[in-house]
Amino acid sequence: IAHIYCEEVFGIVGENFTFPVKVDWKVVEIIWKKNKDKVVEWEQLNKPTYFGPLYNRSVLMENGSLTIIDLKKADAGPYELEYWDSVKDHNLNFVLVVLDPLPEPTISCNSSDHKLVLTCTADFQGPLSYTWKLNDNPQSHQEQELSIPLEDVNTTTKATCFVKFSQMERSSEIPLSHCLP
Repeated sequence: IAHIYCEEVFGIVGENFTFPVKVDWKVVEIIWKKNKDKVVEWEQLNKPTYFGPLYNRSVLMENGSLTIIDLKKADAGPYELEYWDSVKDHNLNFVLVVLDPLPEPTISCNSSDHKLVLTCTADFQGPLSYTWKLNDNPQSHQEQELSIPLEDVNTTTKATCFVKFSQMERSSEIPLSHCLP
């Protein structure tokens, strides 16, 4: 039985992306392919040879990982790392998903039932994590919505919403005084 390892990985247009490869053995030969087309080839004691659309935009690291510089939508797709450690061949498969840059989140607010309710939204293709911080409170809240009793609202307080996906994070801020009825 052959086990095929395939990991879905995410990159962002315009950023640099490195495949998460951890090769423990002394590698003798490496070949990276995209859609079965060779993009990098390296043999011990030689410099890597780059091919195709990644020719001027990629760097092969010593640990076998490949970094693509200035990621483009066209870089999305299946990648395969084949390496030989002088004992046997190894294969790692990845599917690279290239997403648009993370947008700045939008904060909306309304008051009802003696509470101020703040909602944070961002139009993005992937699952986001949300965090709220108030400048007069060190605690953070891990929800998309933040509810504050009206009697606890300080008009000098600012609320900041952080949205995060993978390694990217963006934020927006609103003074609570803008939200009061």
